Amino acid sequence: MALINGLSTSLTGMKAAQSQLDIISRNISNVDTPGYTRKSAAQTSAVLNGVPLGVNVSQSQRIVDEGLLKSYLATSSLSNNLSSKYDFLSKAEVMLGTPQGDNSISANVSALQSAFDTFANDVTSSSTKYNLLNQATAVTQRLNELSTGIQSLRGQADTQIAADVEKINSLLDSLDNLNDEIVKYNIMGYDGRADMEDKRDQTLRELSQYIDISYFKRESGAIVVQTTGGGITLLDNDPHKLSHSGVAMTNPTTTYANGGIGGIYVDNKDITQSIKGGELKGLIEIRDETLSSLQTQLDELSAVLKDQINSAHNAGTAYPNTPDKLTGTTTFIQNKNNPALDAYPQGISIEDGDVRLSIFDAEGKQVATTTLVDGLGFGNGTISDMMETIQNWLTSPTGANLPQAKVYMNAEGKMVMDTGDSNYGLSILDQATSTAGADQKNVTIRFDNNADGKYDTTSEGFSNFFGLNDFFVDDGMNSTYDSKVLPLNANMGMNDISIISFSDSVNGLNFGTITVSPNDSLSDIVESINTNPAFKGTIRASLIPNGNGYMLRIEDLSGAQLEISEVQGNGLLERLGIEPSSAGLSMEIGVREDLKTNPDLISGGAPVYSSETGKYSLNAAANDVAVAMGKAFGNTYNFKQSGTIARTQTTLANYAATFVGNIATQTSNAEASYKYQAELGNSIATKEAKLSGVDLDEELGQMIIFQQTYAACAQAFTASKEILDMLLDIV
Repeated sequence: MALINGLSTSLTGMKAAQSQLDIISRNISNVDTPGYTRKSAAQTSAVLNGVPLGVNVSQSQRIVDEGLLKSYLATSSLSNNLSSKYDFLSKAEVMLGTPQGDNSISANVSALQSAFDTFANDVTSSSTKYNLLNQATAVTQRLNELSTGIQSLRGQADTQIAADVEKINSLLDSLDNLNDEIVKYNIMGYDGRADMEDKRDQTLRELSQYIDISYFKRESGAIVVQTTGGGITLLDNDPHKLSHSGVAMTNPTTTYANGGIGGIYVDNKDITQSIKGGELKGLIEIRDETLSSLQTQLDELSAVLKDQINSAHNAGTAYPNTPDKLTGTTTFIQNKNNPALDAYPQGISIEDGDVRLSIFDAEGKQVATTTLVDGLGFGNGTISDMMETIQNWLTSPTGANLPQAKVYMNAEGKMVMDTGDSNYGLSILDQATSTAGADQKNVTIRFDNNADGKYDTTSEGFSNFFGLNDFFVDDGMNSTYDSKVLPLNANMGMNDISIISFSDSVNGLNFGTITVSPNDSLSDIVESINTNPAFKGTIRASLIPNGNGYMLRIEDLSGAQLEISEVQGNGLLERLGIEPSSAGLSMEIGVREDLKTNPDLISGGAPVYSSETGKYSLNAAANDVAVAMGKAFGNTYNFKQSGTIARTQTTLANYAATFVGNIATQTSNAEASYKYQAELGNSIATKEAKLSGVDLDEELGQMIIFQQTYAACAQAFTASKEILDMLLDIV
């Protein structure tokens, strides 16, 4: 009996050595296989009914530390988040240039300031005019290019998001298949289970590059995969796949917040804001925050530059090429549904001064002059009334005596003042009083934008209000309005309801209203607008993240001129800070076309009054307006909060340098953080390799041991067999 047990024991020892040698062979052959972990098998003595029967060998097991793996997944997720942001920030930094570089937008603005100063020193020089136009065009083209570039980067980020979603879905399919294999191998006791688990871990590592994940194991050996932020299940028996429709093209008002960019969905649930890591998170932040913030800053710079230069330029008159026709840039709404009102019934009131209208001949001599308030008796009334009043003076024999003159609205709803005779130019001059020779001073314009008899907005300068002599232009349509930046739960301090009316150049005046209650939140206002049947397909409201708060954005989806009025209430629109948005202005801003083709139309000065003659005249050397435009660059202005830049008061060039430097800082910080996380990931991977990797020397040592074990067991088996054979021969 003992000999038979010896044979059995020796045989199990040989089989155990074979199994261990098989594992060692697999370890050695996979020494360079990515993701492969060292395998080992435990040995236990075999005993049956108290009788030793040799040795048992368990299934091969992986040498792994689950804690290290989970640490690596978290680090990988953050590292790839930072990597994607650094990649796009680097591209944005290259576009913007450095704050001190000659190619930066701040350098362009400084060059434009120098051009205005040079022009002011010699307004009669053709070279200074051409230089000014060249520098102004360079600034606007640079703004256009930067804006286009930013939107291109946003589009690229969204395209990459769509690609990442497809990659994630593919990895989830792989994990699902591996789960099935592992469960099957586990049930059937196959040694290949450990290798499948290696592949699954490697797939988890790859998945963590794209999205933040956590996992846990079920008793069956399968794993459940979820996101760390929000616990969205990605894999549990079956994959829960992501979906995202990439946007074809982005513009400054195309945002995730307003629905212009689709979300990332799982099981019909938008998980975009629940994603906390991986490349996806970095791309979302780049698309919706970083680049959108930069776009807002470019638009804010463009808005202040345009407003300040236009305000100064509208105060002057070109000479010797004094224009006989002035075309505005402000769009007005035609009456379409109320026969009791004028064709253009929006109201205007001229206050704090008077507006002088003058006609000059080719030599710059005054032919006729009057004032709108005191001379023509128009202090307030409808836009139609005002245009009729001015035209009557232009055509009257007792006025300018220009029978072909016209004042009208063109097809775009912009006011045109035409003398009808190219020999006579028209000049507009705001004055402190109606007296001839009074100091030049912008009048105050109060505007009733919905023709309800209540004034809604206040502006400075008559020509500036209508945009009759703008230097910088855009498309001229205020189709989007933004509030100031507010907390989501902002209290408007209202004690009564407010009724807000909407008008546009397509649907006419007051085509819809909403009622806002004292306790309504920003979200309530958005819902009131978006659920109003009168606004379906026409008006859209949304809350746009901006820095540490949100802007209420209201858009006319047709791109028409939009006017928003408070017909009842106690200043809700003022509390909200609702005003025409500058979103996308940097993409549209340009130098007025006729100035580029005819530099002599640039205004250098205003009409000059002679107390000796009692008349006004135009002087080619007058430079007061040119000086004012140059000084605009040295003045400080209030810039609104724009993404990462809080409200600030500074000059144009300094503001440009601020956001250029801001991007440079963000890029540097992202690079440093990425490198740190990458090093941390490498450190964890090194620890994993020490624990789980294959050590050739160790494996070769083990191989020798099990070779010797096998040989010894074989020798014991042979000895037992020989003795048994001898006994059998004796019998």
